[in-house]
Amino acid sequence: MRILIVGVGALGGTIATRGINASVPIWLATRSAQSAAVLRSSGLRVSGVGGPGEVRSVRVAAVEEYATADKFDLIVLATKAHDALEIGPFLARLLAPRGTLLCIQNGGVSQMLSERLGDRVVLGGLSNLGAMVEPGVYEQRNAGHLLIGEVAGGISDRAMNVAEALRPAIEMRVTANLAGAIWSKLLLNCSVTTIGALANQTMRGYMASAAGQQVFHRTYDETLSVALATGTRPERMIVDPVPPEGDRAPWIDQILATYGDIKPSMLQDFERGRRTEIDFINGYATELGRKVGVGVAMNAAITAMAHRIEAGEIRPDPARLDDLLRQAG
Repeated sequence: MRILIVGVGALGGTIATRGINASVPIWLATRSAQSAAVLRSSGLRVSGVGGPGEVRSVRVAAVEEYATADKFDLIVLATKAHDALEIGPFLARLLAPRGTLLCIQNGGVSQMLSERLGDRVVLGGLSNLGAMVEPGVYEQRNAGHLLIGEVAGGISDRAMNVAEALRPAIEMRVTANLAGAIWSKLLLNCSVTTIGALANQTMRGYMASAAGQQVFHRTYDETLSVALATGTRPERMIVDPVPPEGDRAPWIDQILATYGDIKPSMLQDFERGRRTEIDFINGYATELGRKVGVGVAMNAAITAMAHRIEAGEIRPDPARLDDLLRQAG
């Protein structure tokens, strides 16, 4: 397969570096010609889990320059969610006949692009691969894997072929229940990641307070209710997505063991003044919840607060937890 990776951040860059080292035919696309020139000059380096790797010669260009290039069999869309929706229709025109656009964003991006471009074009996916990044330099923090599947569900030859093509770069898994896997990750993103970002704390930090515990459980339970109301069966990932009846402490401990001390990626977006993916996380749960008649007051309050932080009106702080409880009622 001729493969184009669009977006050379932590995930796209790590996959690209390891894949090119393994002789996978990969090209890279950046937002601008200037960014492409930087990567051509610096090359790519990865360290950490999986061992070191380096690529000195990088086939990279600004994304629009590929309009007149040879077509691709697979395009891996590894940008932020809002960028994916903007660039997706253009990328579909760069595909060879029967080519595939693999979307690996949070929330409902693969579903949204599938509705626009068709199930035949779009394949969905998600990743738990962790990597810290600066341009061209990646530090892989966990083994991670890329889980892919058909948006409409089921196992297909196409998904298996894409998994085989990318396997030299990253551990690949195929699921028959992509929607359930996406919602399982969304459950944790809506609660663990976003709450920590608003409170400027890790999960272990905010769960030490009564307010943090209340916000977490309300957010998680709302989001799970939305998933179930849409007919989705969330897949088990880190934990069983349906909390146990009664004592939840052992269930919480399982989540803390994996995510408890990780700095939320959304908090890093706040610190760098970047647009967040809140509309595709808690905002997505809020929108769907309202459509299916599920109460989503906490998700709505979280979404609104994240936008206020993006606008510079307030700052992430532990006091935001009490603010959320007041605003959600």
